[in-house]
This record gives sequence, C-alpha cells and structure tokens, in this order.
Amino acid sequence: MNSVAVPFPDSTPSGYTWFDDEPEFDAGLHLQLEKPAEKIYLEDLGYSEEEIATKASRVAASSPFRVLSDEGAAIMLGVARRLRAHAISCERIENMVRGGCYRSRWLRDLCINPALTQQMSEIYEVEVAAHSMPLHLGHMNFSPDDLSRAVDKWHHDTIPLDFVMMVSDPATLDGGQFEYFMGTKHEMTELAAQGKTPPPDRVVAPEFPGPGSVIALHGDMVVHRGAALNSPGERISMVNAYVAMDTSGDDQHRHKDLRLVDDPEALYAEWAKHAAWRARERLDTLISELEFSADRLSVAKALEHAVADVAKAVEEMSDDGEISMHHYEK
Repeated sequence: MNSVAVPFPDSTPSGYTWFDDEPEFDAGLHLQLEKPAEKIYLEDLGYSEEEIATKASRVAASSPFRVLSDEGAAIMLGVARRLRAHAISCERIENMVRGGCYRSRWLRDLCINPALTQQMSEIYEVEVAAHSMPLHLGHMNFSPDDLSRAVDKWHHDTIPLDFVMMVSDPATLDGGQFEYFMGTKHEMTELAAQGKTPPPDRVVAPEFPGPGSVIALHGDMVVHRGAALNSPGERISMVNAYVAMDTSGDDQHRHKDLRLVDDPEALYAEWAKHAAWRARERLDTLISELEFSADRLSVAKALEHAVADVAKAVEEMSDDGEISMHHYEK
C-alpha cells in the first residue's frame, strides 16, 4: 500500500533552499521499524462513542517504539541541528522549526516514506497518508532558552494524527519529558478555567528507549505537552503528521492558528490543496453513492457536506479578525 493524499510539491516556496551536502535517505539503512507493545484508545480517556465516531481513528496513543536505526538517528540529529538556525517562536513554543521538509531532502524522504506510513496505518488501525500539508511534516521543537518555560505548553494539536520522535537522547536530559493527560479535552478546558493543570496521577510520561524512537498520538484528541527542563540540555523532538484517507469524518484541524507561525506563501497554497483534496474525495463518494431522491433538502445537505472544508477554508482565509494560539496555560 502506498497511500498519497496530496503529492509533495515539485517546487519549494520562495526563501527555501535545499541542503546540498546531506546523505541520501536509505530506508534499508536508516529505518528500523518496530511495533508498539501497547495502545490506548479514545474511550480510555473518557470520550463518548458519539464523539469517537466522527474522528480519524479510535487510537489515542501508543507506547514508545523504534523507527530509526542508530545510523538513521545520528543523521536525524545532524539534520535537526542544521535546521535549528531557522527556528521561530510563538506563544506556545519558544523554539520550533516549520517547513524543514522544504530544506532537507533526507527529512522529506523520511517523513513521506511508504513503509513508515504503512506502519502508522497499522498502528492507527485506519489507512493514512503522510500529511497533505508539508508544513506539518517534520515539525521540530527545541529546548527553550528560558528554562522556566515548558518546551511546549499543555495543548491539543492543530492536526489529527501524528507521532512524536525523540531526536536527541532523552537519557541525557534532566526533565523535558513528553507527557499526556489521561482525560478529555473537555476536562482539560474545565481545569484550565480554574487555573489548574492535569493532576500528576493522571499524567503519563512514556519512557522513550533512545533517539529515533516515537510515540503515536491522536494529537487533536489527546492533551499533551513537552515539560520544562530542570537544567540546560539539548532537547529536540520531531513531529510528523498524517491524514486519514477516509475523508468522511471531521477535518480535525485548526488551520487558523497556523497564520500566526507559518510562511504565508506556503501556508495558503497548502491549506487550499488540503481542502480541495478532502472535497474531491467527498464529491467522488457523492457521485458514486448518492441515490435518486425527491428530498431536496437532504440532497442539498449531502452536497454541502461534500464541500464543507472548502467553504470553511475560504471563510477562515478571508477573516481579518484577531487570531490566538490555542493552548491551556497562561
């Protein structure tokens, strides 16, 4: 299986240049695909069957598992260190890099690798493809300069499905754990309204076995964070995102948040292509499955559903109102 939603572009946005002296990605040498020992599901976090039914996958999170070989992990670290020069900041994250797959062919080829994508399909228990928006491929978070800050505050992602990779060796760090809340977004909203964060007995901090290991995550549904470091250290993580090939469910994206951080030239074209892909898939389903009916409103509603993502994209791109980055901490 080689699922592709939107092919990676043949050209890059202006301002991006490829690294010209990096190794070529070799799946046989650089991947070491293993399977997680355990998974938890959205119902384990307290979500209702009604909520789960419209989401990309029932899977909430996996235990850590290896993706990269030792050689692959070493190259990944080197790529991340080079990309660090392009770090930007936002309210939620002090140091992050977006668009790295427009600079590193090695990172691009890892993030869209078919064998890795197939592995993630098996873990999510649905057919997925590497994300239709390349800005969501190979996102990197780096240690904050201010040690009082979390690497990434408590939040749920702007994307549905992803994995979080430890790029640097977690064994060398004092703090900086990846953590997730054993509860729902609704519970977290109530806690945040009271000025609280998740209670320690409901926080899971998976132990990553080493660099190049990952945890699969239903990022839009699982509240998580990168905790603060207790002492200075090189803490680098990489997030790679996926989309479910079944487009009948919710889009599960907060595209508007990206206007605060992403290169506009890349963002709007990618966003439009993503919405167009989802609409095309839904329209194809409508063409093949819509039955004869005199129920005018029902047919109109089916057509409206098919193009809903396009309509929302047009509305949100055209909105000149104030935008804020969603997270759960002041």
